[in-house]
Amino acid sequence: MAKIIAPVVTIFNEEEKPDYAGNKKVIDFLIEGGLDGILVLGSAGEFPDLNEQERLDFFRFYAEYVNGRVELLAGTGCIRYADTLALSNAVYELGYTPMVISPYYFEMDQEKPFVYYDRLAKDVKGDLYLYNFPPRTGHSIAPETIRRLIDANPNIIGLKDSVSTPGHTNMVCRAVEGKPFTVYSGFDDQFLSNIANNGGGGCIGALSIIVPEIWSSLVKAANERDFDRTFALYHLIQKLMPIYDMDTNCSLILKKLLVHRGLEISDRAVCPFNQMNAAIYQSAADLLDSVLAEYRSMR
Repeated sequence: MAKIIAPVVTIFNEEEKPDYAGNKKVIDFLIEGGLDGILVLGSAGEFPDLNEQERLDFFRFYAEYVNGRVELLAGTGCIRYADTLALSNAVYELGYTPMVISPYYFEMDQEKPFVYYDRLAKDVKGDLYLYNFPPRTGHSIAPETIRRLIDANPNIIGLKDSVSTPGHTNMVCRAVEGKPFTVYSGFDDQFLSNIANNGGGGCIGALSIIVPEIWSSLVKAANERDFDRTFALYHLIQKLMPIYDMDTNCSLILKKLLVHRGLEISDRAVCPFNQMNAAIYQSAADLLDSVLAEYRSMR
């Protein structure tokens, strides 16, 4: 069965610390919208702006408030291996499965991500997901490397593949076919190509943050094999894709659009990503309004 998981934004207060009241409103909005799960402190969650203790405190808050209502994944990748290991092991006790981005900043050949994840899989206390995001890490994890990793480590159970074209994700699905391994696409418009593959599990896409009801309706239609409705809803998601390119960091615009949808939250992002041209915001809001109007006419 396909799933949609939201890589949720983090709501910050004026001191650039998590605003727990605001984050509760976002959690309720997503769960009421019918999403299958939430990835906490992924890229859209601005995880580099919190230290390890702040991240752990935030994970604890999130788990307590969600209280088992949806599946929870935790972005636990850090610059230091020891910090990644400690944070990953800590979140198991809170009910999360960790999702670990490959080491970033330094370029790497394929042997290095293999060594990194192989060691991590053997050191952690439970299952984990890989996270491949070449524009942010400077390298891509090859399908053959992923197959080597899961052959050696059965507790590596899945991947978020944030690659701009679906070809890489399709090759990963072929490479891991027959294995208990779930591949999620990191871009919303790759959902259909993802679930057409054996092993494709759906999407961890940030547009689900602002239109959870459209995304959950799309997944329901796809799982029920209602193809006409699936394609119609997928077309709405495609129409929203330009939002990703309206700013260099999508977190701020997504928060502003949540406010536009009526959530009484702070739309603050952490410096230097806390400024936006008013015309850009208005373009995004107009696009969102038009898509929501079209969705309501379909119901």
